[in-house]
Amino acid sequence: MNMKRLFVAALKEETPGLTFFNHTGAGKVNAAYNVSKLIFQYKPLEVINFGTAGSLRKGLNGLIECTKFYQRDMDARGLNFALGETPFDDIKEIILSENGYSCGSGDTFVTSNIEMKVDVVDMEAYAIAKICKKENIKFRCFKFISDEANENAKSDWVENCKKGAVLFSEHAKNLSLI
Repeated sequence: MNMKRLFVAALKEETPGLTFFNHTGAGKVNAAYNVSKLIFQYKPLEVINFGTAGSLRKGLNGLIECTKFYQRDMDARGLNFALGETPFDDIKEIILSENGYSCGSGDTFVTSNIEMKVDVVDMEAYAIAKICKKENIKFRCFKFISDEANENAKSDWVENCKKGAVLFSEHAKNLSLI
């Protein structure tokens, strides 16, 4: 089976009512494994990721498109690599466009400030973006700002998942993605 677009999100909770999504599970490892399987199975020309993100930028809200991706929890500074840089890897960051927002992916749910300077934080986008880059598949990433990556992040995230799915559906229709 060959499909033009593959829609992926981490969790069903992020896509209520959006039946065309495939779910990867939370975190970079789950995202990498399951997106790889889906790419092998469907051979898409484009992967579209939607999910929630915590904002590290004051006043940033709603639905945004991320175009710059960083691995925020890769820390090999003890080996003289920069924060976010994977040792001996040729891909240090993924920049699809300078227009758009930056996303730092890591396997922690952020509830306070982090050292990396990015607009938003999530747990999967970097892994998906890297696989798409290596496989020469177009990648687009839309994030709904569900919280401010602070002490209220958990309760805000749960409350805001449904709002994000509705906004994504409307935006995707306007862009002729669905």
